[in-house]
Amino acid sequence: MKKNVYINYILGILAFVVGIQTIYGQHTNILSVQLNGENKELSIQQEFIYVNSSKYTLEELYFNDWAHAYSNKNTGLAKRFAQEFKKSLHLAKDDERGRTTILSAVDDEYRGLFWERTEEKDLLKITLNKPLYPGEQVKLFMTYTVKLPPDKYTTYGYTNRDEYYLKDWYLSPAVFNGEWNLYSNKNLEDLYTDITHTTVHITYPGNLFLTTNYRNLGTSNFPKENQTQLEAIKQKNCEIILSPFKRFTTHVTPYMTVVTDLQSPKYDKITQGISIAKVSKFIFDNLGKYPHAQLLVSQKDYNKSPLYGLNQLPYFIRPYEEQFQFEMKFLKTALNKFLTETLYLNPRKEQWLKDAIANYLMIDYVETFYPDQKLLGKLSNIWGIRGFNLAKMDFNEQYPFLYMLTARKNLDQALTTPNDSLIKFNQKIANKYKAGMGLSYLADYIGKEKIDNSIKTYFKHYSLNSAKVLDFESIIKRSTDTDIDWFFRDYLSTDKKIDFKIKKITKTDDSLRVTLKNKEGTNVPISLFGIKKDSVVSKYWFTDIKTQKTFTIPRGNEDRMVLNYDHKIPEFNERDNWKSLKGFFSSNKKLQFRFFKDAEDPYYNQVFYVPVINFNIYDGWSPGMRIYNKTFLEKPFVYDFAPSYAFKEKSLVGYGKFNYRKYLSKSGLYVANYGLRGSTSHYQTNSRYTTITPSISYGWRPEDLRSNERDFLSLRFVNVFRTLDENVDNVETDPDYSVLNARFTHSVNGIIDYFSWFADAQYSKEFSKLSFELEYRKLFENNRQFNFRFFAGKFLRNTIAPDEQFFDFALDRPNDYLFDYNYLGRSEETGLYSQQIIIAEGGFKSKLKDPFSNDWMATANTSINIWKWIEFYSDVGFLKRKKEKERLVYDSGIRLNLVTDYFELYFPLYSNNGWEVSQPNYEEKIRFIVTLSPKTLTGLFTRKWF
Repeated sequence: MKKNVYINYILGILAFVVGIQTIYGQHTNILSVQLNGENKELSIQQEFIYVNSSKYTLEELYFNDWAHAYSNKNTGLAKRFAQEFKKSLHLAKDDERGRTTILSAVDDEYRGLFWERTEEKDLLKITLNKPLYPGEQVKLFMTYTVKLPPDKYTTYGYTNRDEYYLKDWYLSPAVFNGEWNLYSNKNLEDLYTDITHTTVHITYPGNLFLTTNYRNLGTSNFPKENQTQLEAIKQKNCEIILSPFKRFTTHVTPYMTVVTDLQSPKYDKITQGISIAKVSKFIFDNLGKYPHAQLLVSQKDYNKSPLYGLNQLPYFIRPYEEQFQFEMKFLKTALNKFLTETLYLNPRKEQWLKDAIANYLMIDYVETFYPDQKLLGKLSNIWGIRGFNLAKMDFNEQYPFLYMLTARKNLDQALTTPNDSLIKFNQKIANKYKAGMGLSYLADYIGKEKIDNSIKTYFKHYSLNSAKVLDFESIIKRSTDTDIDWFFRDYLSTDKKIDFKIKKITKTDDSLRVTLKNKEGTNVPISLFGIKKDSVVSKYWFTDIKTQKTFTIPRGNEDRMVLNYDHKIPEFNERDNWKSLKGFFSSNKKLQFRFFKDAEDPYYNQVFYVPVINFNIYDGWSPGMRIYNKTFLEKPFVYDFAPSYAFKEKSLVGYGKFNYRKYLSKSGLYVANYGLRGSTSHYQTNSRYTTITPSISYGWRPEDLRSNERDFLSLRFVNVFRTLDENVDNVETDPDYSVLNARFTHSVNGIIDYFSWFADAQYSKEFSKLSFELEYRKLFENNRQFNFRFFAGKFLRNTIAPDEQFFDFALDRPNDYLFDYNYLGRSEETGLYSQQIIIAEGGFKSKLKDPFSNDWMATANTSINIWKWIEFYSDVGFLKRKKEKERLVYDSGIRLNLVTDYFELYFPLYSNNGWEVSQPNYEEKIRFIVTLSPKTLTGLFTRKWF
């Protein structure tokens, strides 16, 4: 008995020593913080003990100073925003910027330390006064202030309701593992900092309530201020939420303590608590015990990574039951916070693993508790909607569906791509979903319990430590005898597509010989299901299909065989995944007509129809029916027809087109388009035009998919056929003509700097011409925008009579003989519709005398804003006709730039015509730009994501 007591005593001492080493082997960080509510500033005194646990001697240390990322328009954060067409930080006033002001930095001997910022300004390099050898430690004292930014940039900072959300707000150590991992703040939620033992003493105004992810050791209340002490051991950055409203609730469950302000207006507090306990148990069962004092699950965190989709709609049209919606909202936010606070992976380079575990568990949660949940929720039962394939999709089918949005656009990126190199849609949605699907795919292949146990084992051994993805890979491989190298080699590390098809099935009395073709060459397992009506009667896995392979399986009572029937595999194209066993003709896809666009249904040839209405003054309102085959996901071959009835002309008008798009690579020459388009309408009363245009184009882009730089080369042959009103005697040109047109375009589309140019060549039997256009826009820090456009055009050959101006260069309103522009009244010379302007060729706004050139023309258009969207514009140029001397032309005026290129008004002031404001009928001189095309307008929103 005494021997056992002695052994236990020794073990207890050893455990205490190990515990002490665990605490003191990490860095120690002590912060004394004072919040000044009037100037939104933190005064910080920081004592930091840096422990060199590496085998290298260090002569400098790096600290993350992410609060300084708001300091100017040249930081990594500001540049990131500009790429995503967000200009708020670029235009911020000085008092709206955040910054860190270093007052002093000394060592433990109170000797000053030299410090400097890196190029992107939000990393601090501190040069030590003497080398720091392996196993040694150094104590630093730093005094500084942090000017908090308003929350309009990233939701961090202060609000106009006197609330504060503090995250990544103090100097934290960068990670050194043989080299420094230095990552700037790019609003990606991926601060990479070392593990510390941190104590925070914070003083703040007395009217505020404090909530944090750290352990709260106690608060002292004084008449005008509160003082709170926080502590965390083996935890990373401290989050603090200060608010005059006490909106956070603490839920103490048997599995973890949760502090949250997530709300659901129609879901009462008691049932919210039950749901939180339910989700907490699910997380505990799948990951284990949460090792910190409390898990902070805030609405701010949810807003950063919401449940994208229909639940973003207003409450009165939410499609999901309140319980399901609240639990999914809480589950997603809690999983993300749980994994971030426990798995200390490199968040910029190894983020995919956290995403994989979080989304895998979300998929599992729905399969466990809500197996019948549909993607459209209650909308799936509504008449008129329930017939859509989208309404039949299960909730978890959103994962391959949303991933495929970028895969079909050739914008998908490998899961191992660094976080800051992902396009926004991939970073926020597609890659996260593909990562979760990957574990679900693997679980379906080797067994769910093996993946579940591997996740638990990984969490048990590597939480709160410097974890690596290779350790997770090793654990999974040890759990199975099945070869899963393909998962890490192809699925994770490349952007290779997965695409199989059933090429042939040969039937015998007792077996089926199934020939499968690997269309993309990605050698991964594929599942094959035998289906009887809508029930699964058999399932097989096949592997090592490099190109094509035939397998023999038992024949049962299946009536069709389907690849990837459960959509566990993110397959590029499922339209050729099935074969009927009832005969040859039963495998032919039937036509399915569906009102409006739908998700793909692999068992049908889908044809969509939707009413359309167009307008020009000759056709009047032209209602019609658009018939097309384009689904929500992009497909290579698209047809689109829109016959309409013109009430004024009492005849059919409209367009039709075929287009085939082939993606060639990810960068360089990446896409080829082949098209044929025809259209017909009226260009004046009783005068019809018809165009038939075959075309081909190629596109180039850089390796960085986030770049907005593009190059295009297009070649088209425009054939125009016109019928003329019998009452019109003077016809300027032959009614029918053809033009061969080649154009090369280069563009860098940015909200701060925009630059583009094109070179254009046209050839027909009557003429040949060259033209060049350059456009540049610059948004300055004071919100002043300068616009510059240059155009030059020259006829190389022109056999048309001088008085026939149909093909001439135009100063202010091109004749549009190629019918490229959406004129409401293309032949009008007076009246409102003649005042519509499309900035092309000369780009002038005033109507000048003799505005056409049959020789050459060169013009420059400039504008600069005076106040907000009010601008002053000026145009100048030279115009020359054959056998005439060149003329100087100019105009100027006021531009209301309400939405650039979409809705603008021009008010001429002075030109070759003189002072136009003082001249009669000034209202007829006002010009306007208007864009009514829904496709063009949606580009304003989608450009932020792709």
